[in-house]
Amino acid sequence: MTDEIAEDEPFAPFERWFALATTSEPLAETMTLATATRDGMPSLRAVLLKGADPRGFVFYTNFASRKAEELFANPRAALCFHWKSLGRQIRIEGTASIVSDDEANAYFASRPRDSQIGAWASDQSRPLAERGALEARFAEVARQYAGSTAVPRPDYWSGFRIRPERVEFWQERPFRLHDRVLFTRDGEAWRKTRLFP
Repeated sequence: MTDEIAEDEPFAPFERWFALATTSEPLAETMTLATATRDGMPSLRAVLLKGADPRGFVFYTNFASRKAEELFANPRAALCFHWKSLGRQIRIEGTASIVSDDEANAYFASRPRDSQIGAWASDQSRPLAERGALEARFAEVARQYAGSTAVPRPDYWSGFRIRPERVEFWQERPFRLHDRVLFTRDGEAWRKTRLFP
């Protein structure tokens, strides 16, 4: 069934599509994040959406990770959600900024304790001689916080918000006559365009 997307902004249709995807796709919050170095070398990986509203789309990471280093050097990024069971895809292009400390603290506090400990134990994206070294560091951090009710958020761990400039909704249709609707930011408003497949 095709969604005609009557809205003049992308956030309401995103919310509708995402809600539907959560009923039919495992890990519907998985999105592919594309970043690039300062000189334009691209890289991409799957991350999890942890917040979406008219301000943008949020994910969390270690600031020493490759994705964070690339976003600090070049804040332009792209996201892609693909929900095969629905025959739908959403592509988002925009600019990254760091979420507030309050947002990062609240999300970190909501994570399972072992995930909090893992954020302290891992030097994300750095060389690791052997798996045992990571497991030993995890055990050491777990001992360090054994008597604590809360594990604090590391200063080097936070979130990025991608503020969208372009949002494209793609729906599979027979004979490859797919349906594409593009929203392009125009100041604080949006321009809506239908695209050929």
